[in-house]
Amino acid sequence: MDNKQAIAATMQIYFDSMYLSDRNKVLQAFHPHAKITGYMGGNLLEQTVEEFANFVGAQTPSAKDQGEEPMLEILSVDITGDTAVAKVRDGYLGMIFVDTLSMLKIDENWVIYNKLFHVEG
Repeated sequence: MDNKQAIAATMQIYFDSMYLSDRNKVLQAFHPHAKITGYMGGNLLEQTVEEFANFVGAQTPSAKDQGEEPMLEILSVDITGDTAVAKVRDGYLGMIFVDTLSMLKIDENWVIYNKLFHVEG
């Protein structure tokens, strides 16, 4: 699997974590020291990966169980050595997000180290 495919696979795990309300998939996709940051309702929201994983896991029933259509669009991927920046558009909790994901390649696996999100709609 080349780097773009591996990054896409990590982004799919990330999306699946939210779509399935799967805390463990969050922990699989993110580095343990990752930060999740963005504006929600005009307020700055900052979370650790543990806080984000707990939030995602608490969303029950999951988007899949509610019959929501999955929405994940990879807008761009820029790879420089063992770092990358990916931009995705995804549907979650009835909103559309544009996420900027900074990624690291560690032991041949790509993980999200930082997530900046913007609520589009």
